[in-house]
Parts: sequence; structure tokens; C-alpha cells
Amino acid sequence: MAQEIERVPSRHRIARAARATVAVAICGSVLAATPAWSQSITDRFKSLFGSSEKDQAPTVSNGPPVESQLTCPSVTVRSGASTYAVGLPGKEASGSDLRYQAVISRTARECNLNTGVITAKIGVQGRIIAGPAGAPTSVDVPLRVAVVQEGVSPKTVFTKAYRTSVSMQPDGSVPFSLVAEDVAYPAPSVSDNDAYVFYVGFDPQALKPEPKARKRK
Repeated sequence: MAQEIERVPSRHRIARAARATVAVAICGSVLAATPAWSQSITDRFKSLFGSSEKDQAPTVSNGPPVESQLTCPSVTVRSGASTYAVGLPGKEASGSDLRYQAVISRTARECNLNTGVITAKIGVQGRIIAGPAGAPTSVDVPLRVAVVQEGVSPKTVFTKAYRTSVSMQPDGSVPFSLVAEDVAYPAPSVSDNDAYVFYVGFDPQALKPEPKARKRK
């Protein structure tokens, strides 16, 4: 079984080699995080945010100890996706027509390395603030998590949309949180590792229903 990531404060760290088989399922659909999830996700979230924000080495499960220079990529809020504002129907989300606005305030991550595959947990915390027009009683927060290899031609290695529902008051301000636990991608080479980034941000497209599959004639 994979162990949790080691808290190592520098880029020089030692991890254990992997021999265990890991089944990795990467799904392109939207994952809904419901309030019934809240107790377990809170415990996981506290654990995740209790870790250091400095570079971390992926834990390698099972097998003899070997050197590993791979690091857990940093989390970056994608430019232009740090806030999410919703206005009255047909109105711009500004001024007296603003119903609510969500902002991202904190991120965290953990990585595990198993037989050439890195699995990661990406945590996002933020707050939803009701606007002058009054927020609805329930708000769906749309988020996207992506793994990108930066460079002259950036390459998206993994991307998935998520959403979490939050209970609101018309004139309130409430926190929200989400932990994406199914991020998985092939372990990069040591030379490519530093170019990898975890991107998070709001993605309104995540709230749109998935297109229905066409029926075969």
C-alpha cells in the first residue's frame, strides 16, 4: 500500500523504490463532491494542509531503498481562474447585480510513486462571498485540476473538472474546500520533472451537463 508523502524541506531527498502494482483510472467526467463527503474530506484536508509547502519527494512504496530525484510539483492557480463571480440571470456579475463571488485562498498537494506512476492529492481551499443581489441557498463551485509540462509548447498531462456544493446565506460568507484524490500520470524523467506544474482554477464549464452519447443506428 502506498504511504503518505514524506515531509522533506529541500530538493535532496531519499524515497523507496516501487514494486507494487497500481491500477490507475483517469476519467474525463466531472466528479461531484457532495456534503455527505464532508466528514472524511475534512480529515483528509487537515492532513494535507498540515504538510509543508516546500518541495516534497514522492513516497515510493515497497521494494529496496533507492535514490529518487523526483519532486512533487508545486500547485499554481491558473492566471484568470482565481475568482468565480455569478450575477443575476442575464446580467453581468458586477455591482448590484452580483449574486456571489468565490475566491481561492490556499492550495496543497501530496504525491506517491508506484511502479512508474505518480498519484497525487490536490487540495483547494477558498471562500464564497454573497453579493448585493443575494446568494442562493446552495452554490456549486466548479474547479479544474491539471498537470502540465511547461515549456516552449506546454503539454497537458492530466486534466479533470470537479465541483463541490456549498450551503449559503443570502448575505453570508462561507468557506469551501475540495481534495482531488484521483490525479495520476506517468512519472517523468528527472530532467523533465522540474517542468511539471499542478494547475488549479475555477472552470464554469464544469457545471455544464456532459453531452449525451449518440445512439447507434
